[in-house]
Amino acid sequence: MQAVSSVDPAEPKPAFYQHLCDQLSQLLGNEKSLVANAANTCALLFQELPDISWVGFYMTDGSDLVLGPFQGKPACVRIPFGKGVCGTAAVERRTVVVPDVSEFRGHIVCDSASRSEIVVPLLNWGKLMGVLDIDSASLNRFDEEDREGIESLVSVFVASQLTNDLPDLSEHAAGN
Repeated sequence: MQAVSSVDPAEPKPAFYQHLCDQLSQLLGNEKSLVANAANTCALLFQELPDISWVGFYMTDGSDLVLGPFQGKPACVRIPFGKGVCGTAAVERRTVVVPDVSEFRGHIVCDSASRSEIVVPLLNWGKLMGVLDIDSASLNRFDEEDREGIESLVSVFVASQLTNDLPDLSEHAAGN
């Protein structure tokens, strides 16, 4: 693992997110551990994204999302599919950006200071792994450029996991 240097949040958002994607890719390297990569992803995003109060993963567990690695205050442990912002993003398999969480019907309050939220589903070969959830204490924190940038970061994270579910065919190939 290489040392990760800070990016400049004052640069234009597309460049900021590209630098953050590059840093995340270097940080994850060839590591395949889901827990290690999720923990380091959260740490990097919590350190580098301005004006966020919480970042974390909820991973698929049956018909629920269960809390995974995160940075911030303690959080809700289980969220049923279809409930709240995380459950909605999981069921619809699309990014959900909420400018004002008080206006999101069914919002689950884990932190009363949270005012806006973005949730991006983690799709690995079409299979839902979970979601990345990011909260802010500011209204309207996440715009279209943030959505695109955070989706790119999720793509880097998911790519680090792509080979985990693939069978090892090397033994079979050697016998042919």
